[in-house]
Amino acid sequence: MNGFKWLRIFTPMGFLDGLNEPQREAATSINGPVMIIAGPGSGKTRVLTYRIAHIMSEGYDPFGILALTFTNKAAREMKNRIESVQGTAARSLWMGTFHSVFARMLRAEATKIGYTSNFTIYDSDDSKNLLKNIIKEMGLNDKQYKANSVHYRISLAKNNLINHQEYSQHPELTGEDEAYGRPKISDIYKEYAKRCFRAGAMDFDDLLLKTHELLEDHADVLYKYQHRFKHVLIDEFQDTNFLQYAIVKRLADVHQNICVVGDDAQSIYAFRGANIQNILNFEKDFPEVKTFRLEQNYRSTKVIVEAANQIIGNNKMQLAKKIWTSNDEGDRIKVIKAASDNEEGRLVADAIFEQRMRDHFVNNDFAILYRTNAQSRAFEESLRRLNIPYRIYGGISFYQRKEIKDLMGYLKLTVNPHDEEAFKRVVNYPARGIGKTTMEKIIVFAADNDRSLWDIAENIALFPFPAGTRKSITEFVTMIRSFQAMLEKKNAYEVASHIAKSTGILKELYNDQSVEGLSRYENIQELLNSISEFTDPGDNPAFPPDATEADKSLASYLQQVSLLTDADQEEGQEDSVKLMTVHAAKGLEFKSVFIVGMEENLFPSGLSTNTREELEEERRLFYVAVTRAEKKLTITHAATRYKYGSLDYCEPSRFLEELPQNLLEMVGYHRSKSSAWEEKVVYQQPKISRPEPVKTAYVHAVSSGFNPAPPERLSAGMAIEHQKFGYGKIVSLEGQNDGRMATIDFDKAGQKKLLLKFAKLSIVQN
Repeated sequence: MNGFKWLRIFTPMGFLDGLNEPQREAATSINGPVMIIAGPGSGKTRVLTYRIAHIMSEGYDPFGILALTFTNKAAREMKNRIESVQGTAARSLWMGTFHSVFARMLRAEATKIGYTSNFTIYDSDDSKNLLKNIIKEMGLNDKQYKANSVHYRISLAKNNLINHQEYSQHPELTGEDEAYGRPKISDIYKEYAKRCFRAGAMDFDDLLLKTHELLEDHADVLYKYQHRFKHVLIDEFQDTNFLQYAIVKRLADVHQNICVVGDDAQSIYAFRGANIQNILNFEKDFPEVKTFRLEQNYRSTKVIVEAANQIIGNNKMQLAKKIWTSNDEGDRIKVIKAASDNEEGRLVADAIFEQRMRDHFVNNDFAILYRTNAQSRAFEESLRRLNIPYRIYGGISFYQRKEIKDLMGYLKLTVNPHDEEAFKRVVNYPARGIGKTTMEKIIVFAADNDRSLWDIAENIALFPFPAGTRKSITEFVTMIRSFQAMLEKKNAYEVASHIAKSTGILKELYNDQSVEGLSRYENIQELLNSISEFTDPGDNPAFPPDATEADKSLASYLQQVSLLTDADQEEGQEDSVKLMTVHAAKGLEFKSVFIVGMEENLFPSGLSTNTREELEEERRLFYVAVTRAEKKLTITHAATRYKYGSLDYCEPSRFLEELPQNLLEMVGYHRSKSSAWEEKVVYQQPKISRPEPVKTAYVHAVSSGFNPAPPERLSAGMAIEHQKFGYGKIVSLEGQNDGRMATIDFDKAGQKKLLLKFAKLSIVQN
């Protein structure tokens, strides 16, 4: 009997039994163009996974199935699920992120576009460092030509299929540059492209642009891949940019078996180049398309789903759908008005404390979502006061740490000695007497001779350097060549371990006995552990699914690790509250979600309300935030907030007016003509049972002579009484008018900062 059940689950039709009717139809309709509109929590990953498994069960070769995602994590999870259904044949799927799959194609065809298969992939730091050097060498003002801004401009051009030659001939782009006082961006772009090519390097955007050029300029390559891929599938289609869509349309042109899965209501990455028109116009591009709508939400309560529908219903640019759920009704959405951003932090921390006790939630069940990273401070402070562990998403990546980039620089230079950013990073680390002046001369000689820095170093005897400098550079070149000699015979870990020891990096960090030095040494050991796991992966989830066991080379490792995204980093097992921007939360879900800072000019952002398109993307962002919640949703905003050192008075977000009032529970509201929305709110102040203070149960008994003094009468050194915190002494005063704040050292409650406008302090006469 058990054997029969197992057989049923893993037979071609058995794995489809758990799908609802729309899901099943979407998974089994495998011929021709298909669009699957998948609402939040509707099981889209499951449908896409089983669709691929079903295609394989119909006899299609997995080598001919191309599935593109936006994170390696998503590709890995889908591939593992497919393998559990179809066995090891699933390992032959062409599945991964756009960048990883296109990098794989480019390495196979690199010689056709003038590269070697060992080209380096520059991360954003490498690209910006190169741009800084170019801007400096061109004698341009680095305040006017900020590397971040120039990099963004070049990236935007590439993602719209504009190379450096076309950029200089594009009157609209060059006109905008002139208007913003940056007329030399075209020249910078040209030099940047030249330097990347000379270094045998591509940046992330080049992986897309060069793939398009490869298919456009080489008919044999286009024919090869068009006929190889019988089926093309794209996850999170609403996040694709113009260039990504242009490539996949070409690849799917012969067989027309293209399936896109996404939700226009969750298109929130326009600032990265995502083009919502791709999904809105897909039915026009493919008139024969079959469209399936996954509208049942399995994640959230009815209250949360209904609120989300009401929010997104205000957008004009959208595909018709109505999300519904058979889940419980659930609690009303709590909307909390706080007096200040600091009080907002305290109220959220209190609510998390209470929900842990009352609902038996663990810390991992909570997420605090904000519009900008700068908002995290007040929540961090309040969570620390209650000893609630938390983790912030969006901190420095492991691979961005200096010591990691130093060793990675040696690894990159060993595989591709013409990588100029790697050369500059490691040529004098650890110190070997090759100083700044020497490097500047090498850079000049390289530019004058149109050669790479490595070419100059290899032929250093031909250039006018002192004997000691020549000796140091010659020894450096000899060392790198010795590493290169290992590449054919040794795997990635053996080469990397040897490099870490031979260069002196490990020794230098080991000899630094400071806490920071020990941490850096441990990070290097962790990197080596990671490389060891790459050469013997087992169930290691750190690398993309197209890392093959056969290729354990250092070049293969560098390709895999250079394409990891923030979403692919291991989350760790610690039980902690998650703090992150709404953008970072996409694709995640939590039992209890707090959306904070719901104020005009913050959410929606003041920079994104100039056009209807911008405002609708902000509304989609709010929709994404709301739909992360499974059981409980709390929305907060503050009446006052410190920005750039001064106190601002805040207006509730216009999006709050779009929430159905019958689904809300209002906290901290009163009737006031200052806000049209507050005027419409039915006053209702439910009781909140806040946790007892962690450190003390002290309650101050207010004296009979308590008489709040006008704020202007208060001065440093005065003894005062506060209704809650008791007696204390004013340590210092800062700010002016309504923004005046006092730092007070209380006898029982410790030191606190209070806004005098709200503090109500009574002067104690000695």
